[in-house]
Amino acid sequence: MSAVAAFPAATAAVYPTYNESRTTQKRAPVTPSAQAQDPGTTLTLQPGVRRTVLPGGLRVITETMPTVRSVAFGIWAGIGSRDESVPDAGATHYLEHLLFKGTERRSALEISACMDAVGGDLNAFTAKEYTCYYARVLDADLPLAVDVVSDMVTSSMIAAEDVDAERGVVLEEIAMRDDDPSDLVHDEFALALYGDEPLGRPILGTIESINSLTREGVDRYYRERYLAPNLVVSAAGNLDHDEVVRLVSAAFHSRLNGDARPSAPRIGGAPTPAHQSVRVVDKDTEQAHLVIGGPGVARTDDRRFALGVLNAALGGGMSSRLFQEIREKRGLAYSVYSYTAQYADTGTFGVYAGCQPGKADEVLAICRDEIAKAAVDGITAEELERGKGQLRGSMVLGLEDTGSRMSRIGKSELVYHELLSVDEILGRIAAVTLDDVRAVAAEVLAQPQALTVIGPFEDHEFTL
Repeated sequence: MSAVAAFPAATAAVYPTYNESRTTQKRAPVTPSAQAQDPGTTLTLQPGVRRTVLPGGLRVITETMPTVRSVAFGIWAGIGSRDESVPDAGATHYLEHLLFKGTERRSALEISACMDAVGGDLNAFTAKEYTCYYARVLDADLPLAVDVVSDMVTSSMIAAEDVDAERGVVLEEIAMRDDDPSDLVHDEFALALYGDEPLGRPILGTIESINSLTREGVDRYYRERYLAPNLVVSAAGNLDHDEVVRLVSAAFHSRLNGDARPSAPRIGGAPTPAHQSVRVVDKDTEQAHLVIGGPGVARTDDRRFALGVLNAALGGGMSSRLFQEIREKRGLAYSVYSYTAQYADTGTFGVYAGCQPGKADEVLAICRDEIAKAAVDGITAEELERGKGQLRGSMVLGLEDTGSRMSRIGKSELVYHELLSVDEILGRIAAVTLDDVRAVAAEVLAQPQALTVIGPFEDHEFTL
């Protein structure tokens, strides 16, 4: 159980009982909108990828991988920390913990024991715009995974004693985050960049907000938001789509009624305003931890592929400019990288470095200089090809297991308006030109920036 940090890996920019007799088979010439699909129909989206919309608006999407012996099964909820009001801050992540505490049919021990008994992996994570509960099991144990995860999502008790007990666990998680400045600096940077807005607040919430959450409030949050139209079931591995649909239909039985359509993906909207600000957190640490950056692009913006190539060239690997200038040539830092994050309406581009406190000003100056040079001149032809290769390789290698395949189709169904095939993504990466990178660099890197520094800097002043 975890909160997803706001900074993905550097190259992640580009990611009643069912009545079978009523199911029809159609071939989708292009990826259709789930809202337009009739309940009870199954569409083939890509070779091996099929989607069924069940009554009540629940979507089931699977990818068949016949050469493996495992299955990853997940349930995605279109609810994240940015959906919280100030009094609810941290409720989404708190609820993620509570769904493991027991249902009408299973205690917390029984939930964990039945998965341990088959060597399965059961976990969950909360992000800014969605939450996922998942299990990885042997293919023969898929019925158990479907039953357990679905039971947790649909029938959690949210008992008062569990709310009180888990409060301490979440507070310990916040304390653990606060004790790790390389983690804390990203939450502090989000606050510096977006201020007291949902995107700027930490996924974990605050000590004050967690202490103020009540059993009634968390239960209401659960009942109002974990509805079938807001959920996507995804599975990948050695499976049969029709069997998954039957298992999910049985597990969700009473929720599969009515004529509700799947909720629309969270796309667009007015971008969250970014702030030009400096945030210094004085801590007695051995290293200084700094992040400098600004707004990026939204996750459906076609420029995300060019930004991914720029990110790879600037700070995405050992041959990147930042790594070479800061670590290889000067030995000023062990860890230095750039990263991107995308949301429905905006995004983030940032540079992180950890160094000795006395070297912070020098490291920051180099980061500023490299950002400024890229904003004006873009990247070289050699960096373009290397960046494309890095994106291609990392994406394909990252899809070699059932868990990543399950995440790809589940997240795409939930938050995108289309499911791009691997070949389509590779084609868009290949199509990126130097002019594309130069244009996105000039726009993204020239925007007002925010800076966050953590370290022993009580009497030190940092400026942008």
